[in-house]
Amino acid sequence: MNQILVTEKLYVTPGLKRKRRAYKIMFFISILLVFLLSSYYIYAEYDRNKSEQVSQEILSQVKSDNTTKKSDNDAIIIVLSEEEANQAEVNTNEITGSTQIGDVDYSIDGFVTIPKIDISYPILSETSDELLEISVNKYWPDYLKPNEIGNYCIVGHNYRNGKMFGRLNELEYGDKIEIEDLSGRTIEYAVYDKYVVEPTDTSCTSQRTKDGRDLPFREVTLITCTNYGTQRLVVKCREV
Repeated sequence: MNQILVTEKLYVTPGLKRKRRAYKIMFFISILLVFLLSSYYIYAEYDRNKSEQVSQEILSQVKSDNTTKKSDNDAIIIVLSEEEANQAEVNTNEITGSTQIGDVDYSIDGFVTIPKIDISYPILSETSDELLEISVNKYWPDYLKPNEIGNYCIVGHNYRNGKMFGRLNELEYGDKIEIEDLSGRTIEYAVYDKYVVEPTDTSCTSQRTKDGRDLPFREVTLITCTNYGTQRLVVKCREV
């Protein structure tokens, strides 16, 4: 019996003890990493849901007209000529919208709804890292308003939970999107192109046709990140 005990002790070498200690340390580090990653994911999800609530609150407030600011030039216009028709559209596009959530003021251009992926968001009038956390943003050009002739570009985050433009890749040719401007006019657009570009490629924001003419129609370009943020997904839509 004593011989067996001595033999077992001889096999527990200092090297084996060090390996056991190293395995224990690695095990505890793995548990700690899993805990930290889980905590980060839970916090990130909470933060996204909180931002989503702010976005939907903006949508609700502006839609209810409680904080929509309209220009004083809101009279009925009887259109008798093409010139007067153009002037009527200019007056409509002078309408601006804003709302305050907490201590923050948000300026809104309009609203985008995509039935296929079940999203509806206010389009914030500017683009910044902070605003992209709240809702989709107007990207380009500064002077163009929703539903005007030209290429109106909207950018949004690609969230894995499907919020914002997280499901934009599901859109296919012919799918419809709706853009509502602040006058209450809603125009339907259909997807006619979809592709991926490098972050430095901004050709999708062009206001010209391939032959160099100014766009003679209404177009909407939706942009989000793809391939883990290394590239951009572009979805082009044209008025139906």
